[in-house]
Amino acid sequence: MKINTAEFVISNSDVSKCPLERLPEYAFIGRSNVGKSSLINMLTNHKSLAKTSGRPGKTQLINHFKINNNWFLVDLPGYGYARVSKKTKEVFQQFITDYFEKREQLICAFVLIDIRHEAQEIDLEFITYLGEIELPFCIVFTKADKISKGKVAQHIAAYRTALLKNNWEEMPQHFVTSATEGTGKDKVLEYIGEVNEEIFKSNDSFI
Repeated sequence: MKINTAEFVISNSDVSKCPLERLPEYAFIGRSNVGKSSLINMLTNHKSLAKTSGRPGKTQLINHFKINNNWFLVDLPGYGYARVSKKTKEVFQQFITDYFEKREQLICAFVLIDIRHEAQEIDLEFITYLGEIELPFCIVFTKADKISKGKVAQHIAAYRTALLKNNWEEMPQHFVTSATEGTGKDKVLEYIGEVNEEIFKSNDSFI
């Protein structure tokens, strides 16, 4: 799939105020400073569609971007950033949870994980949560250009081992990406394109 148009639509912290259009949504989320904004800009061929920052925790709202006029890319706040207040964390958690559990248009979540690090408990916990609510998701390993291919394979294997120990039957669908080098772009977009094709064929609620 090729992205021809990408436009910002709305930011908010209330699921009821998300776009009313019956279009498939794909949500991108991960720990703060995982490279989410850079990845979104790489996927959409925009330098500044999503705001990048050296300060973790910058994204604090549900951000909807309409892609090719037929699906939404949703940029969600990062989780696990320690330098926001406890009250703010609770608010973030609640509206993120509301979005995942109430948003009917949500088709798939992309969980971004920094491939430079070995399996992190907070990522495993979030993946477990998505499994518990039975929300389809993929894992997107970011910043693959920062370490050797051998280390990339080693860290993916560590996540596979950790998930299998946590009662997962197999490693979820996953992609290895680099926003700097464009790695993984075609595979992520191809996956979204294939899912959209199936949705528009078989799901009356999106027709």
